[in-house]
Amino acid sequence: MTTPSYKLFCIGNPLLDIQVRDGEALLRKYGLKADDAVLAEERHMPMYDELVRDYPVTYVAGGASQNAARAAAYVLPPDSVVYVGCVGDDEFADHLRAANKREGLHDRYLIKPGEKTGACAVILTGHHRSLVPTLRAAEKFEKSHLSSPEVAPLVDAAEFFYVDGYFLTHGTESILDIGKKAAAASKVFALNLSAPFIVQSFNAQLQSVLPYCDIIIGNETEAEAYASTTGLLEPHNLVVAAKTIALSPKANTNRPRIVVITRGPKSTVLLSSAEPDNVKVYEVAPIPDSQIVDTNGAGDAFAGGFLGALVMGKDLDDCVEVGHKMGAMCVQLVGPQFEWPKVQVLS
Repeated sequence: MTTPSYKLFCIGNPLLDIQVRDGEALLRKYGLKADDAVLAEERHMPMYDELVRDYPVTYVAGGASQNAARAAAYVLPPDSVVYVGCVGDDEFADHLRAANKREGLHDRYLIKPGEKTGACAVILTGHHRSLVPTLRAAEKFEKSHLSSPEVAPLVDAAEFFYVDGYFLTHGTESILDIGKKAAAASKVFALNLSAPFIVQSFNAQLQSVLPYCDIIIGNETEAEAYASTTGLLEPHNLVVAAKTIALSPKANTNRPRIVVITRGPKSTVLLSSAEPDNVKVYEVAPIPDSQIVDTNGAGDAFAGGFLGALVMGKDLDDCVEVGHKMGAMCVQLVGPQFEWPKVQVLS
């Protein structure tokens, strides 16, 4: 039997989003901020039961890299994307598999019997969201899964790789393993900064994998956190931050590093190490407030759209345009989901 192959290989923390609206009281009670993300601590643990008990809850397949992988699968032809992560043997994992199957994403989970699949509290306040993930089984991922008979051929066959920054909290060795292989074979390796706390609290891990990254995607708060953490003199200057990331040492010097910084509804900035003084700014088509449902997963949708277009051989201008289309689609639906039947987003 022929082993299947997929052009895009994604790895991350599979989580089921537990999403609630009008969560201002939750933000105050648990010391959370809108448009922020923090790993769950002991003080946050009662919140997960409170969400289910006191609020109307929507369950949505989540996990930053898995969201992006589903968005890329939406854009690409069938059988183009595979996703790897660690889950428990439970109902939450079944929810994730169902969402992946619906959107054409193939998964090769490492399954940990007896462990709970990871979850993420998504607290919506107006058009803002606060994320509090509890990784559970996700942080039990083992690097050996990448060399297993089921997964190793998929790593070897892939041409593009994507990981979210959240995976740096426990899986740096796995990221380095894939990144080094990608650099040696001159394949494309992309990483999303994911959240300010990743850049701040896991900066050593980030710096260790940065040499193997061909594409870095982040938003403006993550770029500012990078600038502040690394001691740049103008932490609010996104261009300086992007240029610093782009020109950082790189293992595969045959390929420039592309840095993409999104700014929500304002604009997107792109810079290449090949032309560090040629900063491209892409305007975002405005969406009326009345059409915005929530912003959870919009950045992941952008990343998936961008990567999907890149895998299809589109130029960077088109990649940003497709990313914008997928982000716009996402904010008009509940959580990180996409329109069905499929809408053609590739021109």
